[in-house]
Amino acid sequence: MFMINGDKPEKSKKKSACKSDSDESEPETKSSKTKKKTTANPASMFQAGTDKDKDKEKDKDKDKKGKKKSASKAEESEEEDSEVTQKKKKGKGKKGKKEERAPSPVIEFDNLEEFVLQPAQQGVTVKCRVTRDKRGMDRGLYPTYYLHLDNEKKVFLLAGRKRKKSTTSNYLISIDPTDLSRGGENFVGKLRSNLMGTKFTVFDNALHPDRALPDMSNARQELAAIIYETNVLGMKGPRRMTVIIPGMNEDSERVPIRPRSENDGLLIRFQNRHMENLIELHNKTPVWNEETASHVLNFAGRVTQASIKNFQIVHSKDQDYIVMQFGRVADDAFTLDYNYPLCAVQAFAIALSSFDGKIACE
Repeated sequence: MFMINGDKPEKSKKKSACKSDSDESEPETKSSKTKKKTTANPASMFQAGTDKDKDKEKDKDKDKKGKKKSASKAEESEEEDSEVTQKKKKGKGKKGKKEERAPSPVIEFDNLEEFVLQPAQQGVTVKCRVTRDKRGMDRGLYPTYYLHLDNEKKVFLLAGRKRKKSTTSNYLISIDPTDLSRGGENFVGKLRSNLMGTKFTVFDNALHPDRALPDMSNARQELAAIIYETNVLGMKGPRRMTVIIPGMNEDSERVPIRPRSENDGLLIRFQNRHMENLIELHNKTPVWNEETASHVLNFAGRVTQASIKNFQIVHSKDQDYIVMQFGRVADDAFTLDYNYPLCAVQAFAIALSSFDGKIACE
């Protein structure tokens, strides 16, 4: 998916369902049916290529889809890992029984800054927990968000907080939970929005283009762009989002995107459909369930509460390969799982964007 050949990606991880009452997604209590299994290397979806390469890929995909239509019906999926009762929906603040959640695989690293900027290892889902801290004088308006590995050790990865007195929403991301300053040594990235709060750009911690060397070798990289589709009529429903990330080279390393100005950034390139070396992802569209009158998504038991913020990010070539999933498990706790080619900073920033108030999207 992320490379230029047309291979079909590996089959996705096990799933359990999540539903939403018009504008929310929550775990489903009945087993559902899985989609057709796919077999090939998902890394192929993310390799960087030219616009012409991508047009050829689209033609190949059309041929493959036509052949797939005659495939057999999908097998029944495993029973759900957890149930959400009506009490849980109505009783906010009440703690239910602890859900059995699959922990993150053993992940070890020597350098935290390097780890949070490196793409996830292929074939390994990095399972994390995001917590929101609203305590303190101004934490209601400017809460701090923390990202930990979802395992026994609860290893800290990142912290993020919205900057005060900024014209637009601007979140600093740090590898030190006690140091969230722009000039600190622990600053690893930031998330910046437009005035409407509907488009976001994720940067690393390198220099602004105006202060960088002429060859831009030490200039900051744009790691992602997130676009929320505006809802002009104010209709409620699952939010639509597009995520643009740099493609990967043949060594599975991120292609550096170092724009000299905003006019050459990820958002403008996407707007002008200049997609060379870029990958376009979308949130997975929930399926409407007539029985429950709700939208359904599969979260593999990792999400246990309804929220408009629940989402999964996928590539159009394989809806079963979950690049990232995010969803509520308690009032101020959320699951965040990500796969190759995302890194922790990209995934955390995408999650932070979903917390920001969007005037035109709700």
